[in-house]
Amino acid sequence: GFPEVEHVYGKIGRARTATDPAPLSMTETVVTFKPEDQWRPGMTFEKIKDELNKLARTPGAPAIWWMPIQTRIEMMATGIRSEIGIKVMGPDLGVIQQVAEQIEGVLKNDPNTATAFAERVTGGYYVDFNINRDEIARYGLTVGDVQTIVESAIGGKTISWIVEGRERYPVNVRYARDHREDLQALRRVLVPTPTGAQVPMEQLADIRLRTGPPAIRDENGMLAGFVFVDTQNTDLGTYVNRAKKLIADNVKLPPGYFLSWGGQYQYMLKARETLKLVIPLTLVIIFVLLYLNFNNVTEALIVLLSIPFALIGGIWLVWLLDYNFSVAVAVGFIALAGVAAETGVVMIVYLDEAWEQLRKTTAKPTLDGLYHAVKEGAVQRVRPVMMTVCSTITGLLPIMWSHGAGALTMKRIAAPMVGGMISATILTLILIPVIYFLWRSRGVEATPTEAKPVRKLLLASIIMGALVLGGGGWWLWHSLSGSSQPAAVVTTQTVGPYQFKVLGESTQLSIGDNAIRIEVTDATGKPVDVGSVWLELRLDMPGMPMQATAQLEQGQSPGVF
Repeated sequence: GFPEVEHVYGKIGRARTATDPAPLSMTETVVTFKPEDQWRPGMTFEKIKDELNKLARTPGAPAIWWMPIQTRIEMMATGIRSEIGIKVMGPDLGVIQQVAEQIEGVLKNDPNTATAFAERVTGGYYVDFNINRDEIARYGLTVGDVQTIVESAIGGKTISWIVEGRERYPVNVRYARDHREDLQALRRVLVPTPTGAQVPMEQLADIRLRTGPPAIRDENGMLAGFVFVDTQNTDLGTYVNRAKKLIADNVKLPPGYFLSWGGQYQYMLKARETLKLVIPLTLVIIFVLLYLNFNNVTEALIVLLSIPFALIGGIWLVWLLDYNFSVAVAVGFIALAGVAAETGVVMIVYLDEAWEQLRKTTAKPTLDGLYHAVKEGAVQRVRPVMMTVCSTITGLLPIMWSHGAGALTMKRIAAPMVGGMISATILTLILIPVIYFLWRSRGVEATPTEAKPVRKLLLASIIMGALVLGGGGWWLWHSLSGSSQPAAVVTTQTVGPYQFKVLGESTQLSIGDNAIRIEVTDATGKPVDVGSVWLELRLDMPGMPMQATAQLEQGQSPGVF
């Protein structure tokens, strides 16, 4: 047993309502834990999951460790009851199951795969009543008469309801189990005729047992089978990119079959595209507000430098805590941008006051006077900055140490803000006064002895700015864009002396927009410039030819489109 577990209860099957997305074969087990102070030393939620997963390994019944509400939301939104769902789509269920089982076997060998299970889309058993129309006509029966007996006598039919207060109980009538438990008993079921005779069912219908799909999934007009995958010790983007390569190298998809990726990975792609728009828009809004406040583009840009300064600490703390880039982390960075800009605004306000005071007291300001004015303005800002930072971090630290419902998400929002406030404080107090001094020094005459420190400050600011913008910008772009460039071989065609290789994000083109890369080489594998290339996509079905042309653009390298 587990000393961390308080009690366990389970549910099998599904409710008789369309609002329950659980399949018939799904078993839900709810595990309630004791308070964390009663756990074993060093025990974490991830370690408990690993131990439970080792004990709960049952062939054909993989364990997926999710929160109760999360399970329902994910299943109702995507139809997938795991982190990643691979949809195998095509015209034949048997082939779909073969491909799905191959994918299951390939992914199970990946060390970051917690569970991988291919849904069995065939293998269900059915009792077929093939009614003989000629025979039932001899007895004056209709197909509906025979089907009514099958429904009521064998399947059971509700004829009334018992009402007890607010409770309702159906009254169901059917044959006793001895008269319907096997094929021989079913063949002896009697069907009344209009003349009053009782005819055995075997004289009216051919009754046999056959196999078929237990459930039929339909996606975009095509048959589908799902492979449910749960990951461990990695992020979804990295896992999916590696899984795509494993599948492309080890699984051969027959013509007319393709793969589609769903589940949380589908949300991740949508969130990534949204963040590509939201983050630049946030920066634009901040810049506009700063310009309306200062009426000066330069000062607005100087304040914006507080944001990359803050990114440094946020990125380091997220890395140290081993958090993957997610929507929650992105929200934390967006909130950090606003707080960092606020800190920069107050710094610029103090520096402007010191500059204006210098201009009023000195007819012709010097670099030495500007230096002391900027130093005075920056020193006056230390106490307000420290008060702002300490109050913000003090409010966020309880979130960083919190446990319970919503803590995992809130920690990832707070982490960038805590780390960012620390780095933004240090760099804002040091670099913004330097940059402000360099900007204001353009209108101040400098002696040869005073010009040397200016050059040193300028060089140091340029180097620091390049490191901050380059490092932070690369990390954000890499996190948002991922590695979704076309890299999987879709098909290879030889035309004359040339070989055309078509690459996509996976081995099969998906429904909707696709990024396609075409490489043209000669027999030795050397890229060849063949001028223009025309690509036609076809998906012909019986009696329904479908085709479309793709718009290609010449790449920067020869033979690449």
